[in-house]
Amino acid sequence: MPAFVVAEEVAAALERRDPVVALESTIISHGLPRPRNLEAAREFEGILREQGVTPATIAVLDGVPRIGLYDGDLRRIADEELAKASVRDLPIIQAAGSSAATTVAATSYLASLAGIRVFATGGLGGVHRAASDTFDESADLTTLATTPITVVSAGVKSVLDIAATLERLETLSVPVVGYRTRVFPSFWLRESEFTLDWSVDAAAEVAAIMRAQDALGSRQGIVVANPVPADQAWDAEEHNRVLAQALAEADAARITGKAVTPFLLLRIVELSEGRSLEVNLDLARNNVRVAGEIATAWAALR
Repeated sequence: MPAFVVAEEVAAALERRDPVVALESTIISHGLPRPRNLEAAREFEGILREQGVTPATIAVLDGVPRIGLYDGDLRRIADEELAKASVRDLPIIQAAGSSAATTVAATSYLASLAGIRVFATGGLGGVHRAASDTFDESADLTTLATTPITVVSAGVKSVLDIAATLERLETLSVPVVGYRTRVFPSFWLRESEFTLDWSVDAAAEVAAIMRAQDALGSRQGIVVANPVPADQAWDAEEHNRVLAQALAEADAARITGKAVTPFLLLRIVELSEGRSLEVNLDLARNNVRVAGEIATAWAALR
């Protein structure tokens, strides 16, 4: 069984040094309801194709990590009940011949193995609230410390500890640059209370950072913090009210560990009557567009 398989379209684009953007599959399998998930998966790929960029949605199917999916594969990811695979899970799933959607960490790792340098996601994982007691920290952070890929995200979800996440990224020497902002975004909202040391105004500037990082021999990834457009952001007052209620319910139910974030995200969708879901889709579309621009600038620079 091969370690991974690259779709012909993606392999050809990489061979030509054309722009390619990786896309995760967890948002399809776990992040969106059916049938919106399949529609969104196709739409994200379509946004890239309109930019002249080749999409590479990543997942593990029947034990084989696949870099680039065909439409039938996308349908499987959207319709089947799949596991969620981080980097540590990949060899186990592969050995078992199982199928799984890939997290930000696993997608970053597999994309980098294939030679893809740009990845679009919704929100980056991070340090969880109360992590000082639970040690709950996403593998997204440690994977980016050793994986040379540029990740475009709308910051991290506001259910996480943003301050601790930024501290960990600094400790791990992962550069964080704001895309046309000096304030770190918090997923559904354009801003958090945390300012950034660095920002860029154009995709070409990100590509230049990537080139400089390569010249220095750095193996870290780069986080491009891209705020949701102002007219698509969630109302801050409603966001804060819904988040506070969801957090209180999680505490009351004594939900801990891995179960916390899925519970919170589901309750937030329910409490917001779907508003958070629409913002999630809007920010994901925006990240895909910006990632396409960065991949195009990177291809031109090379």
